Amino acid sequence: MRYAVNVPNFEDYGDVRAVAALAADAEAAGWDGFFVWDHLAFVKAWQLRIADPWLLLAGVALATERLRLGPMVTPLARRRPWNVARQVATLDQLTGGRVTLGVGLGVSRGPEFNQFGEESDPRVRGDMLDEGLQILRAAWQGTSVRHAGTHYQVDDVTFLPAPVQSPLPVWGATERLDGRPVRRAAGLDGVFPIRLQPSDLPALLANVARHRPGGTDGYDVVIADTGDPRPWQDAGATWWLHELPWREPLSESVAIIEAGPPAG
Repeated sequence: MRYAVNVPNFEDYGDVRAVAALAADAEAAGWDGFFVWDHLAFVKAWQLRIADPWLLLAGVALATERLRLGPMVTPLARRRPWNVARQVATLDQLTGGRVTLGVGLGVSRGPEFNQFGEESDPRVRGDMLDEGLQILRAAWQGTSVRHAGTHYQVDDVTFLPAPVQSPLPVWGATERLDGRPVRRAAGLDGVFPIRLQPSDLPALLANVARHRPGGTDGYDVVIADTGDPRPWQDAGATWWLHELPWREPLSESVAIIEAGPPAG
């Protein structure tokens, strides 16, 4: 199993220089990855200092040479897919091919959709996510893209430069053990279970395997947690992301990172 740091993009972690310094520390301490949250707002009543995740990731990219990095996760339905295609390709070029893109529906009950007039129906957002993923895959080929869909239109645009990685890995989030989010994740390179337990993983992976030719060989199972990673590893996880305690002083996160990954 590989180990990464999972970093919110607000409060003390909304400072690009501070986050870049954390990433440099993580690389020196032997962590395998560094992922950041993608929130535009978090809780309606909270007035938080929030940074753009792509700028945070650019800082991380420039401060590191080895760490795998990316947003965990981007709600693609509230971002234009062609902008994300450009951002991911640019970041992958900057890092020499170290980007993994995490995607999901986003949090329906939070302010990020309702307060900005964005689509709040998760079923419609699921349609937008699936259509957006089609555009991303096409754009990253570096050839002309034509897309006439329900939600998006692209008329003969070539996206250059393409990412260094081909294919570029994409992980799909799910809060469920089966259904559309799992079918979607089965067509990607990994699954990011949210609010599930280690005992849920065997059923989840069995359902992924049903929808995935070749089963789950070489497939990533990504967990974000703060507890003991061993039950997750025993259940089939391949990545364990340590969620940093954003409500605590930054010094606590520095100590966690400098202590190294659990297997270090």
